Amino acid sequence: MRFHQTGGPEVLRYEDVPQPVPGAGEVRVRVAGSAFNPADGGMRGGFLPIPITLPHIPGYDVAGTVDALGDGVSGLAVGDAVVGFLPMTADGSAAEYVVAPADALVPAPTRISLPDAAGLPSVGLTAWQALFEAGGLVAGQRVLVNGAGGPVGGYAVQLAKRAGAHVVATASPRSRDSVRASGADEIVDHTTTSLLDAVVEPVDVLLNLAPITAERFAALAARVRDGGVVVSTTPRVGTPDDPERGVRAATVYLHPDADVLSRLVALVDSGELRVEIAARVPLSELPALHEQAEAGHVHGKVVIVPSGD
Repeated sequence: MRFHQTGGPEVLRYEDVPQPVPGAGEVRVRVAGSAFNPADGGMRGGFLPIPITLPHIPGYDVAGTVDALGDGVSGLAVGDAVVGFLPMTADGSAAEYVVAPADALVPAPTRISLPDAAGLPSVGLTAWQALFEAGGLVAGQRVLVNGAGGPVGGYAVQLAKRAGAHVVATASPRSRDSVRASGADEIVDHTTTSLLDAVVEPVDVLLNLAPITAERFAALAARVRDGGVVVSTTPRVGTPDDPERGVRAATVYLHPDADVLSRLVALVDSGELRVEIAARVPLSELPALHEQAEAGHVHGKVVIVPSGD
């Protein structure tokens, strides 16, 4: 599935292309699963500042089987089950085969199905980088996860709880049970309750994962204790700080990290991290999925499976 020009979901075309050939340091992966992410729609629509070459194949999360090795590749073999976060500027995994940098791939988890493993890399890495790299979260701290009902939020709640934090999370009635199962200590139903009223005790880390206005974000930041941190994955709205109180701001821009991805895979295999997949759709139905996402009807992580698998 690829698009030859930017635009609405209708620009996506399901078509035959030559099988990609891995170059030096690359491998070809037979795709078992690709994951849909909102940024896929942003790149297709042409309003995300990520440089791509047209025509472009979307999909930067992949799970599959190594099919061919490029020159100089070691540590991987044909037949290995792998998972990875792919370079967003290159052709992606919404295809039967994708070429990937060998160093972007790690052994796939064995506790879950291989296609479902595609639901882990980018969102799991985002949650980790937000909490621990940007937020510096440690045991005993309080963290507020605004937007805990989404895919990144589910991992953030699980990882924060596992790290020994007290987790306050927002959720709608639709996602409440999932957020509770992820380990949240307190859940605020943002559809009926003011988060500003509900959070009366200061938090050490405020993690915002949801669309928010600058005014509301600043008000929430006031709930962060002196010396705390405000972390955001929504760069369209500035992340507020408060230098007078020693509150710093950190905006997360996802970056590859195979070592952390391997740690996340190990947590999945040990049963300490749950991968939730809301739906699995054939590759041929990707345009319809993009339409549903634009209409706000996609909730949770969706995995795309190449037709015929």
